Amino acid sequence: MHRTFVIMMFLLTAIIAIPSQAQEASISSELNALQQAIDRDVNKLKLEQGELAQFTEYRIKQKADELHLKLKEQMSVNPVDAKLLTPYISDHLKFLQAVDTHYSASIEKLKTGLGNGHDADIMMQFSNRETERDELIQAKLETISWSETLSINIGNLKSEFTSALIERADELDSLVHYTQDRLKVAVDDASLAGKDVSSEQTLRITQLNERLAHSSASLGVAIESLDSLGQDTSELKQTLFSTSGDITQDVLNIDVASSLIEQWFDAAKNQAIENGPSIAFKLFVFCLILFIANLVGKGVEKIVKKAVSNSKLKFSKLLQDFFISLSSKAVFTIGVLIALSQLGFELGPLLAGFGVAGVIIGFALQDTLSNFASGMMILIYRPYDVGDLINAAGVTGKVSHMSLVSTTIKTLDNQRLIIPNNKIWGDTINNITVEHQRRVDMTFGIGYSDDIEKAERVLNEIVAAHPMTLKEPQAMVKLHTLGESSVDFIVRPWAKPEDYWDVYWDITREVKMRFDQENISIPFPQRDVHIYQSE
Repeated sequence: MHRTFVIMMFLLTAIIAIPSQAQEASISSELNALQQAIDRDVNKLKLEQGELAQFTEYRIKQKADELHLKLKEQMSVNPVDAKLLTPYISDHLKFLQAVDTHYSASIEKLKTGLGNGHDADIMMQFSNRETERDELIQAKLETISWSETLSINIGNLKSEFTSALIERADELDSLVHYTQDRLKVAVDDASLAGKDVSSEQTLRITQLNERLAHSSASLGVAIESLDSLGQDTSELKQTLFSTSGDITQDVLNIDVASSLIEQWFDAAKNQAIENGPSIAFKLFVFCLILFIANLVGKGVEKIVKKAVSNSKLKFSKLLQDFFISLSSKAVFTIGVLIALSQLGFELGPLLAGFGVAGVIIGFALQDTLSNFASGMMILIYRPYDVGDLINAAGVTGKVSHMSLVSTTIKTLDNQRLIIPNNKIWGDTINNITVEHQRRVDMTFGIGYSDDIEKAERVLNEIVAAHPMTLKEPQAMVKLHTLGESSVDFIVRPWAKPEDYWDVYWDITREVKMRFDQENISIPFPQRDVHIYQSE
């Protein structure tokens, strides 16, 4: 019985071990394949040049990243297979050392080209190479940690790596400050040039911004790596934070935060001491100019109001309101520009910016500008004024207000309509009240058997007797048409525009009453209906 149990346990162990050995062989095969591909490309890189060499570098980096990821997966397995991974980790660390040497040689080669008139391009290549080196540093730091986990003897490699990293961080710190200073100078030069800034100056600012971003990113990687190695990076974090505002790099620890606050406080205190009185005086002058501009604007508004109201040109009410409003706003705008100049703003670039913004806004607000142009045409040609009764854009009503973009019309049933000016200017404008006399057109019919002369006399008496009809022009009463069932007279008295409807309604009522008194018939359509009875 005991012997049978031992045999079964041996078989079970063998069954479990077979998949494990197969899995280990598969992993080893994958790692060997990647390592051999890297070795082949490294040997090819020694013989290639130009873009082909860059392509081979790209392949090596791609395969190395894949190998690093595979090793990372195996290092996360618990328990770690130290026997399997130790040779691969050792070889991978040597490979990373060789890549670091290659990058260093490449950077030194780039430095030899400086001073030949292409420094800007070379410095950009230098920044790009340093960015590639950031990934190498992170991979190397992780591989050193794996080596320590597997108890691989790496000698003084960690201390040498730490020293090199500290030196690199110090160089990047200086490079960040240097690039910041150069960028400030370039921006100041461009500001002085104003609208005459050249394309070379703009390109220079773009390049320096990109270099500063690369250097700051590399400094961030160095800080993160040094933190994991237990090094003090407070001063480096201050540089990074002052450059990019990056608060993700643990800059809020007590040392960094207190140092930054102290620097800001000192800078603010120095600015207040050195420039405080000057800034306060400029702000006082700024407010004073705005106050004076407001007073002058109101005074100019009163003068313009008096001038346009008494002008012999007889400006319309709309045009008067326009000039009065424009005068005060123009004076205040000039005051604002003068006040801004006292604060140190360059008016030339500012006005140029307004011009560019005006073009952009013009494209975005084409309909509004069309209304504005129509409003100007209405002001110039004066087809109507405030208080006129008009028919325009399919609306009849009295003009109550107008701006440069719209006209407000109050309809006869007391509705307020706001109509865009381009709708009015693009349509027929009927100004009903602009003339002082208006003809009232009416038609009255009598029967064919009625006395024509009598009817004509009665109509003339009614028109002449109405107090609101005008003597001049003379009213017209004429036999107009012989209709199907009536003899039609046209009656056309004249009246003031405001009396139009009173005259129309009163005469119509009086005609009916007088015709009834004078036995004059007013025909209306009739229909005879014949009924036939079938037998």
